Amino acid sequence: MKSNRNFNFYFLIIIGLVALAAWIGTQNTGGSDYTRGDLLSSIERGEVVRVTILPYQQTPTGEVRVDLVNNQRETMYATDVQEIEQLLIQNNIDPEVMKVPGDNWFLNSVLPILLGVIVIVFFFVMMNNQNSGSGNKMVNFGKSRARMSTGVGQITLKDVAGLKEEKEDLEEIVEFLKEPAKFAKLGARIPKGILLEGAPGTGKTLLAKAIAGEANVPFFTISGSDFVEMFVGVGASRVRDLFEDAKRHAPCIIFIDEIDAVARRRGTGLGGGHDEREQTLNQLLVEMDGFGVNEGIIVLAATNRVDILDPAILRPGRFDRKISVNRPDVGGREDILKIHAKNKPLAEDVDLKQVAQTTAGFTGADLENLLNEAAIMAAKGNRSFIVQEDIKHSFIKVGIGGEKRSRIISEKEKRITAYHESGHAILFQALPDVGPVHIVSIIPTGRGAAGYTMPLPERDDMFTTKGKMEQEIMVSLGGRIAEELVFDDITTGASHDIKRATQDARSMVTKFGMSEQIGTINYSSDDDEVFIGRDLAHTKSHSEMIAGEIDKEVKRIIDDCYAKARAIIEEKRDILEKCANLLLEKEKISREEFEALYVE
Repeated sequence: MKSNRNFNFYFLIIIGLVALAAWIGTQNTGGSDYTRGDLLSSIERGEVVRVTILPYQQTPTGEVRVDLVNNQRETMYATDVQEIEQLLIQNNIDPEVMKVPGDNWFLNSVLPILLGVIVIVFFFVMMNNQNSGSGNKMVNFGKSRARMSTGVGQITLKDVAGLKEEKEDLEEIVEFLKEPAKFAKLGARIPKGILLEGAPGTGKTLLAKAIAGEANVPFFTISGSDFVEMFVGVGASRVRDLFEDAKRHAPCIIFIDEIDAVARRRGTGLGGGHDEREQTLNQLLVEMDGFGVNEGIIVLAATNRVDILDPAILRPGRFDRKISVNRPDVGGREDILKIHAKNKPLAEDVDLKQVAQTTAGFTGADLENLLNEAAIMAAKGNRSFIVQEDIKHSFIKVGIGGEKRSRIISEKEKRITAYHESGHAILFQALPDVGPVHIVSIIPTGRGAAGYTMPLPERDDMFTTKGKMEQEIMVSLGGRIAEELVFDDITTGASHDIKRATQDARSMVTKFGMSEQIGTINYSSDDDEVFIGRDLAHTKSHSEMIAGEIDKEVKRIIDDCYAKARAIIEEKRDILEKCANLLLEKEKISREEFEALYVE
């Protein structure tokens, strides 16, 4: 900004001088509409009071100024002032003839030199500013981009819900920094690094912010991508600068968000072993645990791809602790909802416990987004508080997609969708491990679905049984079965259901060893891309004969589940008809309305 202001200042000076020179140069040139004939007419009428002749250096040219009656002055530029002088004398007018002016030394000598000097100085100053600016940029290019904060005014661990054990591990780090002597007496050393791993949105960065608010020490924050540049050596230089800065402020914490951008496995992929990212990683490994001493520096890092990190950075002495930040359970989700609902007015019908039960699998970020969408919906409805219906609508919008009520659908398609979703709903209700039904709808959604059937899990499961996976496959096939039973035809609407059922069946066979025919062996293939830290070439973990057996077993599981699901829907054919008719009438039904069909 400063160099731009200097440029504008000098540029305006040069423009002003050029304009001044142009004005001075034009003072002796120009034109006038007062002619020789006008002069003679004025003489004949006796209007001439006085005439002044100003000869120019370019003789005999000059300027004739004629003063007329009524204080009027006219100017005439003459090519021969001597002739005009003789003409005036002949008409009994004695003109005042001025001396021929000398050379304008300022205009002819000083001004050109002055302008030249100013132009040279101007370009010299601008080039100097550019050189100094680029020099500063080159000097700062290898500087760390980390931002330091003291945690003042930030969130604390009290503001983090649903992560009880994770907070306990991090509270120890805060205690290490506050009372190091207590641990030093027992020979304990402060962990050099803590790696937070977990799915996106589970609260890894939030935990780091809470540590910044709890710890009374400097807190450096930087992203893994801030280290890597296209120029070799810049990333390593930034790592060195970061740790040098941290040493000056020790004890302190360095937080590297998304560390997988810089700490991926070396020697894999297409980059070889000599690219900029690997040099940056090597420098990071040395700084965390090399010959240098970094006492009082704790490195806190977060990633959701711990599987692609280099083994060297995961060993004790670099990242001594690995804290897994998992998705919250039903109790954790309720606590998270309470925190995000603090500044949001809720109506008396809002049941956060029921919302927590409905949102199985949601992360903390998902729950925050859920309540935010509910608040937006309440504001659009001109309400001063959030009602339970707002949360239900936002849940559908976040989990499935916004409802498209304006979409025009034929009656035939609507009827097919009603039976399709009824088939899913009956199996959700009949099978013990996958239900019960929460909402059944034939309103199209923003993600291309013609309708949806949403279950309400009553508990969070740490693992999935073989029976539950088979029931999930049966539920996925329920829509196709209902279409086939009622219309004696099938549609493309079950493509996503079939894909999910096939994936589940293949996982049962190849990953989880749930097939008696194939055995308890893992035959899953490594689907990771080469660009995220895996080898370029992959060898199959099984022969072509085993691949054929796997395909047969997957088909057998699908066929068995299809037959079982079809038998259930045929048995509940009357419920299928009732549910489809109710959906065609109301478009969306709740759990209570669906369960009432069994009572009738």
